[in-house]
Amino acid sequence: MSQMKTALFGGTFDPIHKGHIGVARGAVEIIGADKLIFVPARRSALKGESPVASDADRLQMIRRAITGIDEFGVSDRELRRPAPSYTIETVRHFHRELGPDAELYWLLGADSVAELPRWYKIEELIDECFLTCMYRAGYKPPDFSGFVESLGPDRVRKLQDNAIQTPLIDVSGTQIRARLAKGRDVSDMLSPEVAAYIREKKLYR
Repeated sequence: MSQMKTALFGGTFDPIHKGHIGVARGAVEIIGADKLIFVPARRSALKGESPVASDADRLQMIRRAITGIDEFGVSDRELRRPAPSYTIETVRHFHRELGPDAELYWLLGADSVAELPRWYKIEELIDECFLTCMYRAGYKPPDFSGFVESLGPDRVRKLQDNAIQTPLIDVSGTQIRARLAKGRDVSDMLSPEVAAYIREKKLYR
């Protein structure tokens, strides 16, 4: 029996949008994952700033966005822990929950690559899961060669082998929040369920 593959997609999801769903679908297909779990964070350990929407609102928006997509799920694991969120602790939680033999893939965007050496216990994280960098179609794969001295050649090779190309969907949370603050329409960037929730709760105004 093959091991279950689970992709973990962390981020603030402030709000979750069509770009997140598109790259998540692409990642599931490329990895061959049985399940993808969105893991909203309270606050990034490196970026420092807090999300605009509340934890409860972001969690509800994710639940609405993934309704009817069987292979998608969401975990409030990081929302229930004191900020900031450390990825290694979340990965170890899922190993305990799913079993030590579960194959875990932590998804991250190519814009996070430069910060990797600063991640908390990054060497252990690379050893304990498949840190999977997603880069957009039409762009070059990320180059991890500059990390050989700090991370070692084996870890760099593992990072390089697990980089995946996902669909190019030009949407960002910053762009959506800016449009909403000006009262502009964002229905083309969000699922109808998320757009309705934002209107109902008057978020990002």
